[in-house]
Amino acid sequence: MFTSVLMIEKPLVPADVELVTTLHGAEPVAFVVLMQPHGDQDRLLRALDDVALGELGRAARETAEPEGGEARDPAERALADSLEALRAAGAEAVGQIVEEHPLDLLRGVVEQTGADEVLVLTAPRLVEEFFHRDWSSRARHKVGVPVLKLYAHTA
Repeated sequence: MFTSVLMIEKPLVPADVELVTTLHGAEPVAFVVLMQPHGDQDRLLRALDDVALGELGRAARETAEPEGGEARDPAERALADSLEALRAAGAEAVGQIVEEHPLDLLRGVVEQTGADEVLVLTAPRLVEEFFHRDWSSRARHKVGVPVLKLYAHTA
């Protein structure tokens, strides 16, 4: 069985589920999903990315997103829904919310599970990618397995 650690920041939509569950053909896949709720530490970068992508309305709404403890309930629902969708597609799936030190947690999960790869499913983040501050660039320096960045679909 192929084991992937899947880092997400929003619930998986059907197209995302199909993408990650078919990456390895018919080989059975197990996922460890790490749900990273948005916090205010990257709000400015997200707003800049939205402006760069022409999403001015979304950039203006960045301040309306829940933070800290308020972000946990939607993140828990998103994680539960995503795990259910992966299981419905025939994959094994477990997961957890990322609370602190996401890259340390990622490294620990990869080591503990013997994961074969890390998949980072995210929206385009032009500013972060340019400066190599996005999750996949940072993860490549922390884990000893391949890291693949995939762009999440919108609902």
